[in-house]
Amino acid sequence: MLIVEDEPMLAQALAAGLRHEAMAADIAADGQQALDRLTVNDYDIVILDRDLPVIHGDDVCRRITTDHPHCRILMLTAAVRLGDKVAGLTLGADDYLAKPFDFPELVARLRALSRRITPAQPPVRHFADLTVDPHRRHAYRKGRYLDLTRKEFAVLLLLVQAEGGVVSAEQLLEKAWDEHADPFTNAVRITISTLRRKLGEPSLLHTRIGEGYYLEEPR
Repeated sequence: MLIVEDEPMLAQALAAGLRHEAMAADIAADGQQALDRLTVNDYDIVILDRDLPVIHGDDVCRRITTDHPHCRILMLTAAVRLGDKVAGLTLGADDYLAKPFDFPELVARLRALSRRITPAQPPVRHFADLTVDPHRRHAYRKGRYLDLTRKEFAVLLLLVQAEGGVVSAEQLLEKAWDEHADPFTNAVRITISTLRRKLGEPSLLHTRIGEGYYLEEPR
């Protein structure tokens, strides 16, 4: 997620709340910062305040829909009139939430938007004997509840969504951590190690040397 919000306290509170929900979240304080970050990072969803300094949120929205058509936009703004909502959606926003708002509603809307990212993702994911529920942030193997940290859950969800494909450490850092993560950190390796242990036997999580990590159904 990219949070584009010029109120620092609100932006930090949103980022902390989303990270608690196992969502990686970066912050941009104005429209230009948002566009700069979008050229570097591949965001799934942008939470966009409309009344932004430097470059107005409407112009940012237009640029995103043109240059990053895969990216979903949730406008989060104090403008609550029907005409404002219609204008925001007409600009290309996928959803519109007025301030003040309830955080659980924001999370629910973000999860709904994430399911609309191509290819569409079902609410509950399954792989072999593994079940992952992003909404409740629960994971089970053979019906056994897995007590995972937020990062372990985020990594597991990315691997399940890959459906057996290899996910590189760089991709995991980009999607499960944030832009401030050290590219040379061993956090991914440590998280994979503890996740593999918690998944138990027979082995489900594998490493392809030099490429990344993947799930494979036990034979």
